[in-house]
Amino acid sequence: MENFKDRFSESFLQHFVESMQSHSAAFDADVFFKQIYDDQWQELAFKQRIRHIAQAITVALPLPYEQAIDILIQVAPSCRGVEYLFFPDYVELNGLEYLDISIRALEIFTVYSSAEFAVRPFIIRYPEQMLAQMDRWIISDNEHLRRLASEGFRPRLPWATQLPLFIQDPSPTLERLTQLKTDSSLYVRKSVANHLNDMAKDHPERIANLAKEWYGHDTHTDWIVRHGCRTLLKRDHPAILELFGYVASEDVHIANFHIQPTAVMMGDYVEFSFLLMNESSTDQSLRIDYEIHHMKANGKNVPKRFKWTAKSFTPGSHFLTKKHLFKEITTRKYYAGIHYVSIYINGVEQDKASFQLQL
Repeated sequence: MENFKDRFSESFLQHFVESMQSHSAAFDADVFFKQIYDDQWQELAFKQRIRHIAQAITVALPLPYEQAIDILIQVAPSCRGVEYLFFPDYVELNGLEYLDISIRALEIFTVYSSAEFAVRPFIIRYPEQMLAQMDRWIISDNEHLRRLASEGFRPRLPWATQLPLFIQDPSPTLERLTQLKTDSSLYVRKSVANHLNDMAKDHPERIANLAKEWYGHDTHTDWIVRHGCRTLLKRDHPAILELFGYVASEDVHIANFHIQPTAVMMGDYVEFSFLLMNESSTDQSLRIDYEIHHMKANGKNVPKRFKWTAKSFTPGSHFLTKKHLFKEITTRKYYAGIHYVSIYINGVEQDKASFQLQL
């Protein structure tokens, strides 16, 4: 599988250099490549390479910021894709003292890559000015700017600097997101949903109340609410379970819960299955989740919730089976030992069984 950082190939960087040289004789290709291919380059991860390239541009283009940014703006249309996040990163690195110039540049760069990371230091430095900017972006005809209004202000955006001001009090941004709840662009709606999900981690009751207020009036808004409440669903928030029709019933339970194999190696699957019993006389809307209780370094197990399925089940028995792959990921360290699987239906734990993970 391709590693994201490997997209910065020699041919990729050469294309960028040629684009820069076609717009400015001041850009020194030799200096740029010397800065890029230092002793650290091979070890840098994707986002680290983004910053590394932005720093190399700074050295290779020895012009005042106002002039350098105009050159990058001219080059940007020929540099599209997530690999070109170093355009907005150049702004973050060099332009914090130049608010108006930098925001104009980020508005352009976000169309070709994304300014969701680079805009955040400006939000922290200039909160009132940036909230006013958010107001302008929200009503833009450009979906990229409307998305930036949401994504850039997400309080817990992954891979990004957190925004403590809006973690503490989401009111200023939440009021503005209301204007995007029926947005015609799925690109924007996904961001709004993720923004709400961020807020729900710190203000669950507030987002639960908002969900009840928004839900059931517009199909676009309903999608946002469902996606934006996924953390609350994982936490079995009773109001959200009820809002989506996932009501616990004594007539629904599981039988013959089975795990195989009982000893799993990294890189292999553990498979679990059971009979879902709907003993009522009507269809039941069920959200079925499972938890893997991972062994940690201290010898204790910590659960991680995963969504299985959410749909209506007719009366009677239904055989369900699921495979879970144990593979190395950057966000989790695995430890050998006893692990557990728990099955949840509409927020109620149904059964639990163990297996051994071997490294």
